[in-house]
Amino acid sequence: MGYRVEGDLLEVCDCGVLCPCWVGEDADNGTCEAIVAYHVSKGEIEGTDVSGLSLALMVHIPGNILKGNWRAAVFMDERASKAQEEALLKVWTGQLGGPVADFAKLIGEVVAVKRASISFDIKEGAGTLKVDGYADAALAPFKGPGELVTTLQNSVFSTIPGSPAYLSKASHYRRTTSSLGLRDVNLQNHNAVQGKFLFTV
Repeated sequence: MGYRVEGDLLEVCDCGVLCPCWVGEDADNGTCEAIVAYHVSKGEIEGTDVSGLSLALMVHIPGNILKGNWRAAVFMDERASKAQEEALLKVWTGQLGGPVADFAKLIGEVVAVKRASISFDIKEGAGTLKVDGYADAALAPFKGPGELVTTLQNSVFSTIPGSPAYLSKASHYRRTTSSLGLRDVNLQNHNAVQGKFLFTV
């Protein structure tokens, strides 16, 4: 039956501004500690409605982003039913193919799957993300002439393939994940990305 999900992306990492990973270059620190969070505003997966739910991945990228072997902790919206959780995991683990499958192939190890309260909000271009007990960040996009948001398109890597990325900066990015075998992070004014997605197969 496939899937169709659409919504918003918030992403932060410990690279400087702008992140070189999106153009296939090595991360600024040699490795990258990131959060990639999706909020599904409207979606259906194999007949299961997943509208209104969020999913966050906290990842350690050991080298060049395109070489994969990422380690990831997956956080599911605690409001999701068991059927909704299983449906979202099918998409974001690549089991149902489509545009998300190529992204999923980069993950070499899932260190944990957790349920958590995920607060995901975008107002007037400013985004806030909180995974209760594990992470929080606030970010805003860069703007050019006429207050138009600065975008990146047709990049060799993307967490929202087929859609433009809104280049942003995180005023703060805190992650407490050492208990899961991932590094803790506490940074200000580092890279962030926003965007909209529509994934369908």
